[in-house]
Amino acid sequence: MWRAAIKLARDTYLLTETPEFKNRGSLRDQIERAAVSTSNNIAEGFERGTNKELLSFLYIARGSAGEVRSMLCLVASMPAFRNLESGNLNLQRDVEAISRQLGGWARTVRDSDKEDQKFATAKVRGKEKAGQDYKAYLEELEQIRQSG
Repeated sequence: MWRAAIKLARDTYLLTETPEFKNRGSLRDQIERAAVSTSNNIAEGFERGTNKELLSFLYIARGSAGEVRSMLCLVASMPAFRNLESGNLNLQRDVEAISRQLGGWARTVRDSDKEDQKFATAKVRGKEKAGQDYKAYLEELEQIRQSG
């Protein structure tokens, strides 16, 4: 997700470097800030300590992605930006995918049974399970030793 959001920010900057954006500083600045905010909020949420904090930042990142989509729709409706139609459509498609994925990730975190722990990746969950299996194995060995 974060890599996709970084690509969105990079591609947004490439779009806003075109001559069409030359005299449209506030629009350029706002769309660039929203695109960067998407990846930054994913990163910040992931670095936080709890699912609750991660979830908050995922929602903020999704809101920033919505801002990018809104501004891309505005750009698409303005005759001065007609030459950017194909790049704009590609960015719209990318940001819509990011928004959907952020929504899915947020649902996964929200529905997680570990409210106070950081969202666990598959690797972390695998390590936790291995530790639990090892503990159960040691307990079983102890029971065998005590009964024998």
